[in-house]
Amino acid sequence: MTIYLDLGNVSDEVGTPDFFHAFFSTVSGNLEPAGWGTRFPVLLRELYKGELDKARAGQARMELTQIQTEMRRLAPDGVIWDVEDRSKRPPWGNDISSDITDLSNYFVTSTGRDLIEVIGECLDELQSGSNRTLRVVSM
Repeated sequence: MTIYLDLGNVSDEVGTPDFFHAFFSTVSGNLEPAGWGTRFPVLLRELYKGELDKARAGQARMELTQIQTEMRRLAPDGVIWDVEDRSKRPPWGNDISSDITDLSNYFVTSTGRDLIEVIGECLDELQSGSNRTLRVVSM
């Protein structure tokens, strides 16, 4: 099963459900001391759950920019594969590319694209395009 970000007739492949969850787990576990969705509610409570309405795209974009800025300061060993079970580790362990210098560029989609950039492009398109909803779908 693969997760996609879907904007009507355009879908961006993300990766496995575990990978998608790991990104949001890493954000929450490192940047939200008061718990899931407390600092970044639009991304972690709305998009993560499966849908983001066009009216919320601007706020989501601001949250994503803040996440990227803050994750640039965190080393790759700060990855959290599952915030509910912190003993879980990525399938590749600590064997990561030397191109990964911090948590802002740790998450690379199954098509080789930076996940934060993919989400940002989807949010930008949602804001400016005719689509009304960004959906997280699995196929």
